[in-house]
Amino acid sequence: MDEQDTQPSDDERNMAMICHLLVFSGSIIPLGNFIGPLVLWLVKKDESEFVDFHGKECLNFQISLLIYALCCIPLVFVIIGVPLLIAVGIFGIVMAIIACIKAHSGEYYEFPMTIRFLK
Repeated sequence: MDEQDTQPSDDERNMAMICHLLVFSGSIIPLGNFIGPLVLWLVKKDESEFVDFHGKECLNFQISLLIYALCCIPLVFVIIGVPLLIAVGIFGIVMAIIACIKAHSGEYYEFPMTIRFLK
């Protein structure tokens, strides 16, 4: 996405960062990695284009990770699925941290290997 002429405000950057951080609530609350970012995105999407962009990116990435993990489950029976599931998990954590840093610095960040369901 092209850089905007105006920089996002501190509040917009913080909300976008929190959207990415809420992904980690999935380790405590079942489906928290979807519900947290979804609620924040639904509340703030009309107030800020920056938060709207990061919210959609976050949700698209989480849905993509779920699809990748579901594809790995049958492969567990042929041994390769376990390392692939671990790789998907590590990839998800690393990319969420990178997106969080980029959002806080005011950059529009697109996750790699993401299927764009929400546009």
